[in-house]
Amino acid sequence: MPTCVLTAAHITATLALAAWMITGFTRLPGRWLRWKMFCRATFTIVHLTGTKDGRTTPVNIYDHLSPGSFILGPPQLQAILNHLTRSGRYDRIDGHGRLLSARGEQPLEVKDSHVVL
Repeated sequence: MPTCVLTAAHITATLALAAWMITGFTRLPGRWLRWKMFCRATFTIVHLTGTKDGRTTPVNIYDHLSPGSFILGPPQLQAILNHLTRSGRYDRIDGHGRLLSARGEQPLEVKDSHVVL
């Protein structure tokens, strides 16, 4: 096979692969996480404040995850909130954020240490 035909085949295959990969990130009805690697993942982006004895401080929920963990769904968030309030670190935790999943983006509220979707 002549090298120019082989090179044209490589370029065509490379462009087809690149187009296929790019379309994997395009929007469908749920705009986040269409790529198959993330199709079952649920991410939570949340800003929290904890209240203890009338004083309010920011809460970094990711400090309480295992090292290397970053996927945090509502059940895991609620479990951490329960731990922080039951341990006496905070009287209550409030905040707001977003839940990102294959179904799209949804608002998320934390009211009196309870996750509300």
